Amino acid sequence: MKRKLAALLIAALAAALFQGCAAAKLTGPPDVLFKEGELSFQKGNYEDAIAQWKKVKESYESPELSARAEINISDAYFLNKDYIEAAAAYEDFRKLHPKHERAGYALYRQALSHYNQIHSIDTDQTPVKNALATFTSYLTLYPGGEYTAEVNDKIRDCRDKQLQYEIYVGRFYLKTGKTTAAIGRFETALRMFPELPRCDEVLYYLAKAYEKAEQGSKAREAFERLVKEFPASSFAGDASRAVGK
Repeated sequence: MKRKLAALLIAALAAALFQGCAAAKLTGPPDVLFKEGELSFQKGNYEDAIAQWKKVKESYESPELSARAEINISDAYFLNKDYIEAAAAYEDFRKLHPKHERAGYALYRQALSHYNQIHSIDTDQTPVKNALATFTSYLTLYPGGEYTAEVNDKIRDCRDKQLQYEIYVGRFYLKTGKTTAAIGRFETALRMFPELPRCDEVLYYLAKAYEKAEQGSKAREAFERLVKEFPASSFAGDASRAVGK
């Protein structure tokens, strides 16, 4: 009996503490907290703005006000350069409000959040893949949308970064004597990115790899293609000399 009574008392105390914490979170009416968040946001105090808007979101008093708080939280993370948190927040907003008028904006900014995590070519390429996939989703879901032009530019840039990475890896293989792997990498790059300007560089190093592999006819064919398709390339002179030999 004593144990049962003690358990009930502990449960009651825990409930009271929980209610007290919940009440402490909400320090004013949601609309007032929302405006306080806006003031902090305008001053560049993004962490303070996020804290206020999270209280609004967790109040569940107004679905419309909560949605506005959610997208504002995402923007505050983005402007504070917390891009991982921003990407997650924009995605959560889209999942909760797929038909919202700002869902397209959220998808665009989600893609930008991934894009802004891209660093040098010799680092993890996951942000490039995530950005490309999300930008592509935007074009699929919002053809002719407000951000279409910017999205197309970013897609081209992401693909160019992917091609640069393929060249980087292929040259590493070539330098370390892994000629077959280098050839495979360069051949795949030509198939995957035929429209990009860096294909002259791919052709040049592919020809070099063929030479190392003692595949003279294929090397000559790649050099000739380079000269024909990219006559103004910085690699065209060497390619012409190689063909002449």
